[in-house]
Amino acid sequence: MTIQRFQSLKKCCIGLGALAAVILLSSTPAQAAGDLLVAPTRVVLDGQRGTEVILNNIGSETATYRISLELRRMTSEGRLEDVSAEQENDIERAAKEMIRYAPRRVTLPPNQPQAIRLGVRAPEGLPDGEYRAHLLFRAIPAARSVTEKNAPEGGFSISLTPIYGVTIPVIIRQGNLQATAAIANGRLEQQGEGQALTFDLSRTGDRSIYGEIRVRKPGSSEPVMVARGIAVYPEVGQRSVTLPVPPEVAAQLRGPVTVEYYEPANSGGGLIAKTDMVLR
Repeated sequence: MTIQRFQSLKKCCIGLGALAAVILLSSTPAQAAGDLLVAPTRVVLDGQRGTEVILNNIGSETATYRISLELRRMTSEGRLEDVSAEQENDIERAAKEMIRYAPRRVTLPPNQPQAIRLGVRAPEGLPDGEYRAHLLFRAIPAARSVTEKNAPEGGFSISLTPIYGVTIPVIIRQGNLQATAAIANGRLEQQGEGQALTFDLSRTGDRSIYGEIRVRKPGSSEPVMVARGIAVYPEVGQRSVTLPVPPEVAAQLRGPVTVEYYEPANSGGGLIAKTDMVLR
């Protein structure tokens, strides 16, 4: 993704954000935390050429970010958990060693894009498979002068500064890898004061699957719900997916529906899995 395309995407996201909020439940091609916008939110490298990730500071003040590689593992609930150096396996260790990126620290004035270069250096004889690490962009808080700290007379004060971070998966695929998926056990569940659509998403094969969920009513060509950025990584064969249901959509979901799982448009947009279910 070039900086010019990123700037166009940012304008599009701002213009369409309110409209898409009705049925769009998950990530768009750009991800934000604090005042940092990152695009794309997922990188797949085939070992032949590198790519770029574009950062943009959408805040009103200059900000500094540190960039590092982290390991995450998916659980059967779909959460990503940190993996320590003591817990990492050979596949995870190989991913960290292969991925190259620069720069590793950036200072961004407001509305100033910055490209982070990504590449891979695969060793000879690398076994076929999928390798993954997560690129972390973490804000470095600005230093405060002593005169800014207003401690009460005869006492002290504590200032808590939130530290924001964004992670995106960086995936290396070696060899001709395949995967299929299936959807089962769909149901509506109570979630806080609202409802959620929950189902099991299973994967078979030797690579991850990734795409968007579309929920349709019979006879309708337009989905009533869309959730993007839904993945199942190789460390799990099945995960649960829970999608909050907007109040204005909840009544429409009851009864027969079709749940479809599609590849992203930039990966061909093909249908990965589909099932019919009755929600009560």
